[in-house]
Amino acid sequence: MKILLTGSSGLIGRALIPHLTKGGHQVVRLVRARPAPGEAAIFWDPDAGTLDAAALEGFDAVIHLSGESIAAGRWTEAKKARIRDSRVKGTALLAGRIERLSRPPGVLLCASAIGYYGDRGDEPLDEQSAPGNDFVAGVCVQWEAATAPAADTGIRVARTRSGIILGCEGGVFPRMLLPFRLGLGGRMGSGRQYMSWISIDDEVGAILHALTQERVAGPVNLTGPRPVRNAEFTKTLGRVLHRPTAIPTPLLPLRARYGSELVQHLLVEGQRVLPKQLEHTGYVFAHPTLEEALRAVVDRHRRRIGS
Repeated sequence: MKILLTGSSGLIGRALIPHLTKGGHQVVRLVRARPAPGEAAIFWDPDAGTLDAAALEGFDAVIHLSGESIAAGRWTEAKKARIRDSRVKGTALLAGRIERLSRPPGVLLCASAIGYYGDRGDEPLDEQSAPGNDFVAGVCVQWEAATAPAADTGIRVARTRSGIILGCEGGVFPRMLLPFRLGLGGRMGSGRQYMSWISIDDEVGAILHALTQERVAGPVNLTGPRPVRNAEFTKTLGRVLHRPTAIPTPLLPLRARYGSELVQHLLVEGQRVLPKQLEHTGYVFAHPTLEEALRAVVDRHRRRIGS
């Protein structure tokens, strides 16, 4: 397939591209810096509404992953606007251009997040569960709704709601790993909040599954099959690293540095999300348990840093 990819420099994009090319697919990146002559890339500027529709003709699939990092930096009003606009404006622009094509792609995979569900305590959540009512949930609702022009053309649209991605080359996990390696890691808050995780290998595998399986459409939870409470996550990571985890992580310094709203959302609240559509369409997890996933990512991290 000829595949158009946004967000190629992010954690998921960088992990995904080698799998696509090894699978014989041609990948063309949609980028914000004007590409050099001969580079397999197309320029766009979502803020300015700039994207040449003619350049999008002939693609078999579009994988849309781009968006401002939620976890990087305090949630000022300006930061929250960038988080929202980078997702909603970019998706609306891309979907609107797809709507105009004489030869639209067969499938659009658009990233989303389990933040769609909000803080739901112990409630099991699948793709049919209602959205939450906080800031991130509102962003996810608008983000997913922005795919409507593409869906209206009749192409298959899947909205991939990713959980906490366990990977060593970006995202939240490397920052989480450091204090645990130093023996300073501990549960967050009560430790009872659910963490819906997925290994980077299964994140990539699930995207490839969604790309090729015609039955995968609509919202798709990209999470491992067994979400755990924060206390269990903490205990398991400590066991994998052979480090103690008895002392709870103090939240006050984190709130002072990153702001209460971000810390509350990322560390204190949680969702118990189940990957029902992945399982119903036959996806087989490489790392179905948290311990397997953590051992894989920690081993990869050790090889990467040579320790």
